[in-house]
Amino acid sequence: MENGKQPLLSPGEVDQSIHEDDGGHLLEQPHRPSAGAFFTPGREDIGPITSVRDFFREFSVETKKLWYLAGPAIFTSLCQYSLGAITQLLAGHVSTIALAAVSVENSVIAGFSFGIMLGMGSALETLCGQAFGAGQLDMLGIYMQRSWVILNSTALVLSLLYVFAQQILKLIGQTAQISEAAGVFAIWMIPQLFAYAINFPIAKFLQAQSKIMVMAAISGVVLVLHAVFSWLFMLKLGWGLVGAAVVLNASWVIIVVAQLVYIFSGTCGRAWSGFSWKAFQNLWGFVRLSLASAVMLCLEVWYFMALILFAGYLKNAEVSVDALSICMNILGWTVMVTLGMNAAISVRVSNELGAGNPRTAIFSLGVAVITSFVIGVIVSIILIAARNDYPSLFSSDTSVEDLVKKLTALLAFCIVMDSIQPVLSGVAVGAGWQAAVAYVNIACYYLFGVPLGLIMGYKLGWGVEGIWAGMVCGTILQTIVLFFMVYRTNWSKEASIAEDRIRTWGGREGSETIDQKNDVEK
Repeated sequence: MENGKQPLLSPGEVDQSIHEDDGGHLLEQPHRPSAGAFFTPGREDIGPITSVRDFFREFSVETKKLWYLAGPAIFTSLCQYSLGAITQLLAGHVSTIALAAVSVENSVIAGFSFGIMLGMGSALETLCGQAFGAGQLDMLGIYMQRSWVILNSTALVLSLLYVFAQQILKLIGQTAQISEAAGVFAIWMIPQLFAYAINFPIAKFLQAQSKIMVMAAISGVVLVLHAVFSWLFMLKLGWGLVGAAVVLNASWVIIVVAQLVYIFSGTCGRAWSGFSWKAFQNLWGFVRLSLASAVMLCLEVWYFMALILFAGYLKNAEVSVDALSICMNILGWTVMVTLGMNAAISVRVSNELGAGNPRTAIFSLGVAVITSFVIGVIVSIILIAARNDYPSLFSSDTSVEDLVKKLTALLAFCIVMDSIQPVLSGVAVGAGWQAAVAYVNIACYYLFGVPLGLIMGYKLGWGVEGIWAGMVCGTILQTIVLFFMVYRTNWSKEASIAEDRIRTWGGREGSETIDQKNDVEK
């Protein structure tokens, strides 16, 4: 073959590569996708759909596969999101300054670090997913270890943000009292940062193998324990912020340790074969993909953080920020559902591309978009129907309530848009397009959406509605660009790229070595 490359397998074909064992004897070495939750040896790409009946049959099959992944992923996200929320809720019963300290550390210091670490960890969605689909299970553990090296190195750098949190918070305008309390609490929360560094690669490692139920179970148990012990230490024993830090750190450490015990116990088979020096090879390629993933995710998260920041400079800033915060809170909870679908479609696309099934990958995308869109429409209809009632659940200020009612139509539209956009982002991660999407986000969000929002909000005098509407236009443009990228993609070529990526970073060679040894032993 040219350049020493092996050809991509045709659907269902077995790669009968010829290798030599230690004695010089020729061995025929088959390479097939592993028999995981969704893959069976020799599984073929989806065939042409020639009737409505064929479509609904395949749609039903793919929907089950997606929800098998999305359901536990949504539950896991909600549980882990709730750890900080429970701590924040109970801090309000300790003191006003305790609530402010936890809120500021949670949203600014930990929130910033969480976005970077999660983004860098999402590089494994591409690598582990494609390696699993290609049957190169032995490389999954190597990829996870490389990600641990990179993320723990990043955590060392980000720990400076925690150490100097007090000075940074004062610099951005927080009061001296809140800055001091939040700064002390941030230093106590450094262990959580390193728990992130270990947890996120583990999550992607297990996710790629469709082992999501175990993550959901661990997160659910830890959430219950967290609520009980937070109440005990923070309120009953009167430990206050010290108790909050001890329990929150312990909760994340327990999640990490429980998942490691599950992996080390041998439940992942060839995917975990122990620690290896290979973890320190090809690190630069991992760093580039990890940074691209982090930039892609952070640009999206910071986009909506900027929206609240801009609202704070309006004439009636307090009312605008309060109303917008209520809307963002509702949007945040609904996004948890689409983030679960994001994780599911990322796994499905990366698995199918790695298995050499491009038609199945694109069909899975279609099912995910339709399913997520329907959920978004249903939630939006419910929200519009309840627009005169739900604002009072969040505020007793009539000015805030009135503004939330006015923003409800825009919120409902945003929910529909955000039911589609994360799914397309999940496809981008599954296919390894993080760097390209990062450029798209910069152009659509920050060169188009933000300036348009500022013009509509300040120049045209439309206030918070104008700022939000302009920035939503940036989201619409980004979604259109992602749709165009998906439409123009040669998915057969993407499957070939996936195979090349696995081979370049050691997937095929490592798998062949193990398989040859197994054959010789037999």
